[in-house]
Amino acid sequence: MLFNSIHFALFLPTVFVLYWFVAGRNLKLQNLLLLVSSYFFYACWDWRFMFLLLFSTLLDYLAGLKMQQSENRRSKQFWFWLSVIVNIGFLGFFKYYNFFASSFAETVSHFGWQVSPLMLNVILPVGISFYTFHGLSYVIDVYKSRIQAEPNFVDYAVFVSFFPLLVAGPIERATHLLPQVKKVRTFDYANATDGLRQILWGLFKKMVIADNCAVFANQIFSNSASLSGSMLVLGAIFFTFQIYADFSGYSDIAIGTARLFGIELLRNFAFPYFSRDIAEFWRRWHISLSSWFKDYLYIPLGGSRGGIWMRIRNTFIIFIVSGFWHGANWTFIVWGLLNALFILPSVMSNTNRNHLETVAKGRFFPSARELFQMLTTFALTVFAWIFFRSASVAEAFHYISGIFSSSLFSIPKWELMENVTSTLILLVIFMLVEWQGRDHQYAIEGVNEISSKPMRWLIYIIILLAIYFYGNFGETVEFIYFQF
Repeated sequence: MLFNSIHFALFLPTVFVLYWFVAGRNLKLQNLLLLVSSYFFYACWDWRFMFLLLFSTLLDYLAGLKMQQSENRRSKQFWFWLSVIVNIGFLGFFKYYNFFASSFAETVSHFGWQVSPLMLNVILPVGISFYTFHGLSYVIDVYKSRIQAEPNFVDYAVFVSFFPLLVAGPIERATHLLPQVKKVRTFDYANATDGLRQILWGLFKKMVIADNCAVFANQIFSNSASLSGSMLVLGAIFFTFQIYADFSGYSDIAIGTARLFGIELLRNFAFPYFSRDIAEFWRRWHISLSSWFKDYLYIPLGGSRGGIWMRIRNTFIIFIVSGFWHGANWTFIVWGLLNALFILPSVMSNTNRNHLETVAKGRFFPSARELFQMLTTFALTVFAWIFFRSASVAEAFHYISGIFSSSLFSIPKWELMENVTSTLILLVIFMLVEWQGRDHQYAIEGVNEISSKPMRWLIYIIILLAIYFYGNFGETVEFIYFQF
């Protein structure tokens, strides 16, 4: 079930009414309703994978209890490693088996050995990378005695499978979400209306910005060999905005939806394209994943506490793993390596935490230095996204070689150029709104501060009209991160 579908438009109000008007203040009934609704939501993709989700949830729930009850370290380690190995095993089987099998066959072929590995025709369970990380963080935190094991299975299962975040995040922590699940929730009108406002902005991002950018990004990447360098630059820029608006749009809808039920999810994006260096970009992009890798991988490896070579090693490890998390393709690993190289100078010079405040805070216009820093960071990000978008590393290099050709500075020419221009205008308006709202949790959060009610409603109507006239209603388009 997609957030941008008629099915979700019927599903959400139904669950909302049952949650507040039937379950009322009965916490057990509220949580049971959320659990049933979440599994129904997931079953709409493929009901068979519900059992995989349920098995993973049961395993981690049981492992948490057994670790807490263990009287010796060996028993505790057994349950910990059982949970970790099984969860990563499922993720590896469904997501990475074919990649490793084909890579092995290709490698040994260079030595004259011909291997025909068994390739599996399996469907990647939607959201497996996300709910696996939910469970892993819980098991690790229980093992490290950071939290107590959750005795109530329904409460724990809601933490793992809460439908707004189930298939594409944010990646939650038990320390943040479980206390909210266990706490009696009462309806808050202001919080709910703010949630609706964030949902509206998320839908605008997805249906107006991401889906329109996708049309041109797909066509340009598919026909890159016959297009000029200037058009290829446009294609990379379109994909850059597509993936941002698509993924952050999903996060906005997820966070806004959760607020309708009195639950606050972790923030996942903080206007990353206004970053002044790559380190700031990664503090603002996919925040829940970046912080997960920092807390559960980077810091345990030693973080920045060791010498220069340890910092370099840890930086490359975390970005390679992050790239590999996104998909079973060498393009994602190269994308991770590029970001490691981009961030390395600031890590080595200890300047990676120089830009913690919002850019041009208290001012509308950035300084010339800030503008140069943002443009440079944006250009590096666009370059790296080419690998992320390409089907293979070779295709990415062909695309890049096409950019750096004699036609780079030519005027872009294409039969669909008129439509391209209108989409570029939408992008300019979108980024101006994002820039104006960069001090808030999401771009139009500040609309609520406008004292004139007619003005507020005029803004909402304009956004709704933009969705109606520019949104893709013919064929509902999936969110990019569903494939991860």
